[in-house]
Amino acid sequence: MKFTINWLKEYVDIGDLTPEALADHLTMLGLEVDSVTPLFQELAPFKTAKVLSVEPHPNADKLNLCEVAVGDETFSIVCGAPNVRKDLLTVIALVGTILPDGTKIKASKVRGIKSFGMLCSERELGLSESHSGIMELPRETPHGQALIEALGIDDILVEVDLTPNRPDCASVIGIAREVSSVTRTALNVPVKSAVLQHSNRDFSVDIEDSEVCPRYAARLITNITIEESPWWIRKRLLSIGLRPINNVVDITNLVMMEYGQPLHAFDYDNIAGKQIIVRHPKNNEKTFTTLDGIERTLEPDMLMICDAKEPVAVAGVMGGMNSEVTDTTTSVLLESACFNAISIRRTARRLKLPSEASFRFERGVDPGGCVTAMERAVSLLCEVAGGTAMEGGVDLYHGIRPLNSLKLRISKTSALLGIPLDYDKITDVLQSISIRCKKKDDDTIWVNPPTFRIDIEREVDLIEEVARLIGYNNIPTTLPKVGLDYPEQESKRFLRKQTSALLVDMGISEAINYSFVAEKHSAMMHLSEDDSRRSFVHLLNPLSEDQTVMRTMLLPGLLENVKRNINFQNIQVKLFEIGKVFTPQGENEHPIEKERLTCVLTGKRFGNASSLYFSGDPVDIFDAKGIAELLFENLRLYGCNEDDIIQFRTPNKSEFETYGDPDQCLILDSPKGVIGQLSRLQSDVAKEFGIKQELFYIDIDFELLCALKAASKDFQQLPVYPAVKRDIALIVPATVKSGNLLESIRSSKEKFIEQCEVFDIYQDKSLANNMKSIAVSVTYRSPTKTLTEKNVNKSHTKIINTLISKFNGSLREG
Repeated sequence: MKFTINWLKEYVDIGDLTPEALADHLTMLGLEVDSVTPLFQELAPFKTAKVLSVEPHPNADKLNLCEVAVGDETFSIVCGAPNVRKDLLTVIALVGTILPDGTKIKASKVRGIKSFGMLCSERELGLSESHSGIMELPRETPHGQALIEALGIDDILVEVDLTPNRPDCASVIGIAREVSSVTRTALNVPVKSAVLQHSNRDFSVDIEDSEVCPRYAARLITNITIEESPWWIRKRLLSIGLRPINNVVDITNLVMMEYGQPLHAFDYDNIAGKQIIVRHPKNNEKTFTTLDGIERTLEPDMLMICDAKEPVAVAGVMGGMNSEVTDTTTSVLLESACFNAISIRRTARRLKLPSEASFRFERGVDPGGCVTAMERAVSLLCEVAGGTAMEGGVDLYHGIRPLNSLKLRISKTSALLGIPLDYDKITDVLQSISIRCKKKDDDTIWVNPPTFRIDIEREVDLIEEVARLIGYNNIPTTLPKVGLDYPEQESKRFLRKQTSALLVDMGISEAINYSFVAEKHSAMMHLSEDDSRRSFVHLLNPLSEDQTVMRTMLLPGLLENVKRNINFQNIQVKLFEIGKVFTPQGENEHPIEKERLTCVLTGKRFGNASSLYFSGDPVDIFDAKGIAELLFENLRLYGCNEDDIIQFRTPNKSEFETYGDPDQCLILDSPKGVIGQLSRLQSDVAKEFGIKQELFYIDIDFELLCALKAASKDFQQLPVYPAVKRDIALIVPATVKSGNLLESIRSSKEKFIEQCEVFDIYQDKSLANNMKSIAVSVTYRSPTKTLTEKNVNKSHTKIINTLISKFNGSLREG
């Protein structure tokens, strides 16, 4: 949107605001100013001049010798313009002046007579295309004055980058309204409001679809004389980059820029049947020639303005050649309408025909301002073009919308903006831009946005207006209050992430399976008929036959994963899944959902690692036990806290799973109950899933695991004194467990023991029947001194004697 400071001053008093300060205010109001540019600076060197005398050139029939006065000086000029005459006030470019096209004026001889400048036409000055003669100025213009002062074009152009939601500011009056809210001065407009009586019988208007044309108004003006517009109109248009054409077209463009309402003038004598029909093209209307002389291809959904015979304009975009106002036009039908923004945008894009009119229609024009803008244009046509406005006209407003009445809460406005506000302050700023307000109660204001503010639809829009008008820079900056306490994390989710990370670090891949499974899985797992895991939650609309029920176990899904891997020749598989299982409760009750952790191992212990460096031994029950131990140790649930220690033990007869090998099975026990088990999968169960190699699994109740209390982290100083290692090799009965030996050593009261571990278990024919050899390494260290041989021997001897007596053993010789 472009306007000049002098044009703006016609509607609002800006006081002592400089153009730069005005630009800052507009930007803070949300109307970003792109540029502030002085106008016509290229015409600054040109002067006004008075022709004192005119004589024929002695050596040329079409040239004249002119004496020209420029202030106190007189210059001889050779001129060939047909309209040069004595006492004419015109424009002169003296020697050294550079024309807008870059030509530099020099003193030169023309047919033997020296000329000291040039008298200029409007085209040479860049003011219009007129080149029929030199420019003529009013008789009262003083000579020797700067041209930009004489023409009143010493002005400043301001260009505003409008956002799509502010079509009301696509006009000089719209900008002036915003400025008036800053200066708190009255807004002066040529026509404030107008009502058109529907009484004209000379023509008719018909709208086929009020959705795409909510309002259409028209008036007839006769006895018009088409000629060049007066300078004040041309000056306004030139200053914002519009080309003057003739008085009728220039007035429609002037009013469009003034009110933001596009207008169009038809040559009334070329309107067939004296009838205007707003409709879409008929099947046989495929093309249309617009005012620029280009034939456009029409599409069925493009809105057209038609007479009784054919289209005469593309609605909201451009008029047609067949109804153009020409030099012979004497009667004009003036259109002022409101069209659907989406329809106009679509048409302009398809035709690749952007225009000032479509720019405004695409954003939405004020349907309530159509008649007001038209009456302004009618008054100018009568004043400037000598026209006679026929009484009444046509105003079809079928798409009228109900008044948009909104409630604005003072408390909410204050809360959102963070500043104290009251009724007087809010109504003062809103009424400064013509928004009507009325008090409802102590905290509520009834607000009626004007029709030109199509962007105000909700209470928050009004609050934004209040903030904008008060000034964003006047709202104090405050930081949000944020507590510095660290938000407590959900322990179960944290443990799940930690568990997943630990298992992945062990080289086990995480699997994520559907909770929907096949009902046949219970039979494939050889579950007994009375097993609760045979009771399923059935799906009403299963995705497939293999996804008819909600799972009660994670293991079958992982076995299907193993089978798929083996089928793709990946026989080294280590997978785990943490997921929910579902236990039905009743017909109309939600099932119980519990999380479990299940892990499966099959193939080689070291997977696909090179056999050159790693053994090709298959996984066994001890690999499964090692994974469980390492997991629990890292979770501080194993061997750290006596109350919550997890123990590995052999199962009772009632604890055997039908799908697990009873000879290779361990129960994971805790003070809160059994949390799971690890075992070898029965071969016949594995075959049910198409698995022919040994497979081991770990199955844990994750809910119960989360309920266990992890040992607190205990930090100790790094050891300063050296450690001493001693080994013990005992021959004990084969029924003695190595873990019992370690437990006996740890539970002894020898204070120097730091660590003990089994490093060898040996059993062969050289030993007595039912006997085996267990070798244990014991590490001794004191935190306060270096241990002597005597200190170590004393403790070590006590331990050996305790183990021999407790486990009925003896030291191994050699």
